[in-house]
Amino acid sequence: MLFRRRKPLTLKEKLRDHLWPRKGFIRSFQYFGKRLVRLAASPHSVAAGFAAGIVVSWTPFIGVHFVMAIIIAYLVGGNVVAAALGCLAAGNPITYPFIWGFTWEIGHLILARDSGGQGGGIDLPALWHKGDLMQIWDPVLKPMLIGGVPPAIVTGIIAYALTYYGVKSFKTRRKARLMERARERLALADNASSV
Repeated sequence: MLFRRRKPLTLKEKLRDHLWPRKGFIRSFQYFGKRLVRLAASPHSVAAGFAAGIVVSWTPFIGVHFVMAIIIAYLVGGNVVAAALGCLAAGNPITYPFIWGFTWEIGHLILARDSGGQGGGIDLPALWHKGDLMQIWDPVLKPMLIGGVPPAIVTGIIAYALTYYGVKSFKTRRKARLMERARERLALADNASSV
């Protein structure tokens, strides 16, 4: 095989690379940003899709984030790939505990509840084991869903603005570079034909 390692990685080395890449996270974020601005769509479409993915990540319905982001992106005229990238950027295993805790606290503030729980605490594993959505709704999902609205609006607006102007400036710079190259090639072709 052409690009195979001489010495295969051990399980410990593979796990380490997944948790902390050798090149660092900066390179991953740079690649992610370049992938986003190079999408073949209008700046509005990319920004709307990316913002839809970020907004959906504030909801507690973790299993259907991609589906919700695609539906919202379709409704607002956003790019579906950008929506998926927005879901991956905002909602991932590193950020979910912070998102859930933040939305839980904001939800309890909005609902004017004591965030300590009802009667000394909530037995969340027992509620999930029973599987009754109505028992999970009031103590867990309702505060998280209501608490996710304000940060979703704020981060959605910020993500839309930053992505829109980032994509727009990238595309105008790229168009200017391509026009300059075309002028240079045309000048070279004129010089070659005149000789």
